[in-house]
Amino acid sequence: MRNTRILGIGHHLPSRVVTNADLTAMMDTTEDWIVQRTGIRERRFSDGWTGAADMGAEAAEEALQHAGVSARDLDCIILATLSPDVDSPATACLLQHRMGIGGMPAFDVRNQCSGFLYGLAIADKFIKTATYNRVLLVGGETHSTGLDLTTRGRDVAVIFGDGAGAVVLGPEADTRRGILSTHLHAQGKFAEKLWLESPAARSRPRLTEDMISGDEARIFPKMEGRYVFRHAVVRFPEVIREALDANGLGVADLSLFIPHQANLRISQMVALGLELPEEKVFNNIDRYGNTTAGSIPIAIYEALQAGRIHDGDLVCLAAFGSGFTWASALIRW
Repeated sequence: MRNTRILGIGHHLPSRVVTNADLTAMMDTTEDWIVQRTGIRERRFSDGWTGAADMGAEAAEEALQHAGVSARDLDCIILATLSPDVDSPATACLLQHRMGIGGMPAFDVRNQCSGFLYGLAIADKFIKTATYNRVLLVGGETHSTGLDLTTRGRDVAVIFGDGAGAVVLGPEADTRRGILSTHLHAQGKFAEKLWLESPAARSRPRLTEDMISGDEARIFPKMEGRYVFRHAVVRFPEVIREALDANGLGVADLSLFIPHQANLRISQMVALGLELPEEKVFNNIDRYGNTTAGSIPIAIYEALQAGRIHDGDLVCLAAFGSGFTWASALIRW
């Protein structure tokens, strides 16, 4: 028996900073309106032809260096994203090419906000069963090219940003360390509460003028914010307690909780409900917005850099989002 551990971690964020003040020039909104509802003060937008594979390659290079592993030593590449560079092939294949390697399997995970944790669960099983020894897991998003940056789309557009995070995963002989367990859930009946409807393969043609223009343009993400919020503040603590219970542990045993950076108010309510003090919760949404599949690895990277994670710490990762999907992972560092 063996566990899986994070051998190295990296991240990449575009240099272009878009503040709330910048958005007020594009739409009818205010700094206070955005901060009070989301906790976000700025986010990063990519420039030019930059996709998840491009940012993922930068994050992967840093993760490989941190792990002391060559790209050619990788046995598998998994990329989590809701904003693939192209419809086909998988963005993981484009990432593999960008990294100058080939031969090993490369595939995408499309579970949106929970994508990184779904990918982590898959990689964990590959390593625990000795199918692979070195797995690269990347979470990356280019949201900025798909947002309605007008007053019509402000409820969603102010939330998202671009970025990528990557981890190199490998075996850990001590089964008391590394990834202790992962927990995945979905409830598809709520899909239309947070979704991007078009273009769609079920439509003939896949894209029409009506989908692009008008008050009901369907090429931009739509969200029933209050509905999503109510479900998130229930599912987050449920899946966190599930992970703790599975390992015979309690909330008091946690060293740090790193949530998917969806909304600062959600994170605060979850922490309050679990009676987790502020110093045991890591948030960086104020600077990057919601980078979806990239948010958890970026947050892990920054928590490590800030000295918030130490050897032997018990860290819980959790996410909730479109699908609806929700997930958690418990790690002994």
